[in-house]
Amino acid sequence: MAARSIASLTLSFGLVSIPVRLYSATESSSSIRFNLLAKDGTRVKQQYVSETDRRVVERSEMVKGYEFEKDRFVIFTPDELKALEEGSSHTIDIVAFIPDKAVDPIYFDKAYFLAPDKRGGKPYTLLMEAMRASGRCALAKWAWKGKQYVVQVRPGDGGLVLQQLLYADEVRSLKDLDIEKVAVGDGELKLALQLIEQISEDSYDPAAFEDEEKKRVLAAIDEKIAGKQIVAAEHVEPAAGAQVIDLMEALRASLGERAGAQSAAAPTKAPARSTAAPAEAANAGKRKGVRRAAPAEAPAAPVRARTKK
Repeated sequence: MAARSIASLTLSFGLVSIPVRLYSATESSSSIRFNLLAKDGTRVKQQYVSETDRRVVERSEMVKGYEFEKDRFVIFTPDELKALEEGSSHTIDIVAFIPDKAVDPIYFDKAYFLAPDKRGGKPYTLLMEAMRASGRCALAKWAWKGKQYVVQVRPGDGGLVLQQLLYADEVRSLKDLDIEKVAVGDGELKLALQLIEQISEDSYDPAAFEDEEKKRVLAAIDEKIAGKQIVAAEHVEPAAGAQVIDLMEALRASLGERAGAQSAAAPTKAPARSTAAPAEAANAGKRKGVRRAAPAEAPAAPVRARTKK
């Protein structure tokens, strides 16, 4: 299914205006959602009730208001709310070009994609390549749905990314935590650097990670659908108040564990024979058993397909 744009905008700086289309860069529908049901399995209906007379208020009777004092509101009509949104600007006004690493990711909010609109392909590509070659990104202002945003426009993998940024008063400071300052020895720092070097990578590959918790929950849902009993995996809680007494020993142990794992993973010469059985036996000794219900005989066809909500 082709992506659908959210809005037609103009990316502007100086006398340059580039027509662009806005697209969502993230997908939230992949989360697992459970429905609220009555105990007999029937759906329940959400209702809004007046606090004064406990009367059910239908959506058609509702209005929107802003609470300016405790329990005191100013009411806005649908036309007034629409007028506020119509104040939004369709122009992303670039105010400066800054180094591409100048913005701390803690200020990142929602991300969007920008694609060229009609007759915008050449200036769009020129701006993207110029930013990529200069190592800079654009800082811009953009009013959208009744709120003004500071946004970053940066070259991504094959296009431009618009990143909404949080304002300074929306981000808390680490200074508020009063984190204790502790001196670190040269030997401790050297060991820590060795450990970092052992597990360092040159880039981030998002495809290398998957939501294991989501897979576990979906597997449990499938078992429920198939009529199997769900048995929770054993989870050992760490001892309360446990502390690392000797930091140097902990770092050395971590380095030794990594070195041992790498040695075990290295190929060794062995006679030409099947090693499947010994390998399984070795792995079985290392894995902790998980309590599960007795496996039922697999049905000829799935009981029921899981329905996506």
